[in-house]
Amino acid sequence: MNVLVINTGSSSLKYQLFDMDKQKVLAGGVVERIGEDQGLLTHKTVSSGKEQKTKISRPIPSHQEAMHLMAEQITQKIDAIGHRVVQGGEAFKEATRINGAVKAAIQANNPLAPLHNPPNLIGIRLAEDLFPGKPQVAVFDTNFHQTLPQKAYLYGLPYEYYRDYKIRKYGFHGTSHKYVANKTCELMGKTPEQVNLITLHLGNGCSICAIKQGKCQDTSMGMTPLAGVMMGTRSGDLDPAIFGYLMDHTGMTQKKLGEILNKKSGLRGICGLNDLRDIHEQAARGDDRARLAVDMFAYQIKKFIGAYAAVLGHVDGLVFTAGIGENDEIVRAKALAELSFFGIEIDPEKNKARSSAPRTIHGPDSKIQIWVVPTNEELQIATETCQVLKHSA
Repeated sequence: MNVLVINTGSSSLKYQLFDMDKQKVLAGGVVERIGEDQGLLTHKTVSSGKEQKTKISRPIPSHQEAMHLMAEQITQKIDAIGHRVVQGGEAFKEATRINGAVKAAIQANNPLAPLHNPPNLIGIRLAEDLFPGKPQVAVFDTNFHQTLPQKAYLYGLPYEYYRDYKIRKYGFHGTSHKYVANKTCELMGKTPEQVNLITLHLGNGCSICAIKQGKCQDTSMGMTPLAGVMMGTRSGDLDPAIFGYLMDHTGMTQKKLGEILNKKSGLRGICGLNDLRDIHEQAARGDDRARLAVDMFAYQIKKFIGAYAAVLGHVDGLVFTAGIGENDEIVRAKALAELSFFGIEIDPEKNKARSSAPRTIHGPDSKIQIWVVPTNEELQIATETCQVLKHSA
């Protein structure tokens, strides 16, 4: 079965076509800067082990234009389509075949993810027009976190705010956490039911999960992707009284403050940069605030590791993934420093080694395995799409 995976963002469209029988990528690409003066499509086709790349630069005024442009590039057969949808709310606990009721439920969750769900839904509707009759499946970022107990997902607010407005922790990056958790169990020679893991998705956006016997028990992001550890441009957890204080003393509107918390905070807020490669270069030149940003980031990761170890009772493995988690040995070393009392021992040489393959970086005396596992959210979406269609056949 050939499965096309579509991830429709507010100004971009990412896609990959998988041959699921042979477990390989046939084609993929990204359409960027939708709605701007000059858009860009980058398309890659893989045939006989060779990659061919096509670039098209022209105005791409709408998602409809972007989807048509994508469809023109794909010459292979498409049997089914899997969509990334960010927010499933409490309506969806697993990947779901799309019909009218599912689309209505996705739209009903728009207030919980106003920047993400509307373009996700646009992608679904356009795919129905472009690929009529092809089954479509929605895979939600929030699905994996639906096993959180109430004590973990409720906030200390009047209960009616949850009952009436669905204010609770939902968590995100669930597709990535599920993929790397399952992959790590496979590499360990265990079933998910035999293992407790802490998975660390560290990129420009960051989230950490406590996974007990294959089920998520807690996660660092909250009702929105703003919560948890500080990120590239997001603040992470804050004292909520800060919001009112800043608005009172600066005259900022709620919209402006939201922009600052999401786009001008985190690493960027501390040192002016959000790419850790640039931050490490600045720190090496003696920039104190660059060093501070790295130290703060690693410190917050360490705190979540400790907290989630307490949640799980015992930990069999830590799993680093995404851009920073897979490639930044400095952050990994700092985050795991001084945790030997936990039974965590990192091997400095293994940690420094570069590889695109899954690998361990723990020392011989470490009681907890430490893994670096590249994520593959698109493959996870394609896999769940096949599972849903198999069960609904």
